[in-house]
Amino acid sequence: MAFGTAQALRMSTQGEYFAMVKIERILFPTNLSTESDEALRYAIALAGAYDATLLMLHCIDATQNAQNAYLNADASRSLEHAFMRHSSLPQARKLTWKPLIIQDVLDVGDTISYQARMHRADLIVMRSRRRPRAAVLLGSTAEMVSKTAPCPVLITHPNETEWVGLSGEIDLHRILIAHDFSPDSELALRYGCSLAQEYQAELHLLNVIESRGQSGLELAWSTSDTHSFLAGKLQRAFPKEASLWCNIVNSVRAGKPYEQVLDYAKEQQIELICMGASGRDWSLDKLLGSNVDRVLRQAPCPVLVARPTKYASSVPENMTEFSATF
Repeated sequence: MAFGTAQALRMSTQGEYFAMVKIERILFPTNLSTESDEALRYAIALAGAYDATLLMLHCIDATQNAQNAYLNADASRSLEHAFMRHSSLPQARKLTWKPLIIQDVLDVGDTISYQARMHRADLIVMRSRRRPRAAVLLGSTAEMVSKTAPCPVLITHPNETEWVGLSGEIDLHRILIAHDFSPDSELALRYGCSLAQEYQAELHLLNVIESRGQSGLELAWSTSDTHSFLAGKLQRAFPKEASLWCNIVNSVRAGKPYEQVLDYAKEQQIELICMGASGRDWSLDKLLGSNVDRVLRQAPCPVLVARPTKYASSVPENMTEFSATF
């Protein structure tokens, strides 16, 4: 049974239905660079697994001659060539894809989020150039999109643990869900469980007790006092039958959330981190960014930032479109 087409609903321990995620449209923003091409493998693999339409988005900067028909045609050809480089992948051969070329763009991050909303994307897959020093002060496009997107965002980076190889096959073994019991972290849990079930991956659930302003003795007392409660709460967060199809590991740690998430991911050789976008430390006005920002900049693997989907009422008709099925 193809991932994403399952209609069965899972029962949670609270007696509520645990619905598997469904993805019909994946948006892939690209600047047509070699780095972006690396993330295209993920977009194609997931689109194939979900039987989803792939929307390849390219933004033409406002400083360029956006009215130049040759520029637009060249971008269309470049998108087609980028896809064709992966056309030998099994997932790409029966994949329907469409190019979206947006002209006169002033802000790439805003444009990506807007196009995702207008085209009712269920997932954005994109590449970050990983520039930690610049991102601390200015923010990266990937960070901006993860704050404003109308759907979850999967962000890949250079020099990270890969789970989609050159063959295009998804080979996912260990998933970490950073869980602070916020609604978005519950959504991250849902995505993590769906992926773990499909690929029989080991599922790790981590909660961090923040140590802000506490002495070592105070932290030790508070940690021992709440550890059992939080561990039990984490265990109850899983669907009851999840242990039948994957190994589950619960962990409660104390410290700075982003540091503990990164340390745990490295220690356990995690291949995908799932976390909510609006946890307790998601604050746009912090100079150094949120826990999510810091994890994005330093994660040893791709990061899925879970956000609830918010669709536009209609799809625009004036887009540049080319549909192909191989």
